[in-house]
Amino acid sequence: EIQLVEFGGGSVQAGGSLTISCAASGSPYNNKYTGWFRQAPGKEREGVAVIDTLFQTGSTYYSDSVKGRFTISHDGTRKTVYLHMNSLKPEDSATYYCAAASYGSPWYGVWSLRSYQFWGQGTQVTVSS
Repeated sequence: EIQLVEFGGGSVQAGGSLTISCAASGSPYNNKYTGWFRQAPGKEREGVAVIDTLFQTGSTYYSDSVKGRFTISHDGTRKTVYLHMNSLKPEDSATYYCAAASYGSPWYGVWSLRSYQFWGQGTQVTVSS
């Protein structure tokens, strides 16, 4: 069983930067993909960025809304995934959740919530204009 804990949320002005992190614990640590999803009040949870954390091919995926502004990275030694967010906009305000897909589990695509078995508790990011 894997546990995920997010760190680093907070408030920032539009145009600013923020980095949030997701630390995994437990075993086995064989998550094939780890991703960041976000949910704003009254909206559905949506995918933001996903990275290959098993084979570490460097494969990353970004939603169109954050492409070019956000960067996802993985430190396998620390079992931590980071989301570096630049040029933040008020519409980026949401609760950000870390999610991991276990190797061998059913796969519905990088953006399907059903692909991810483990979820963190979320961290709030607020961007003011």
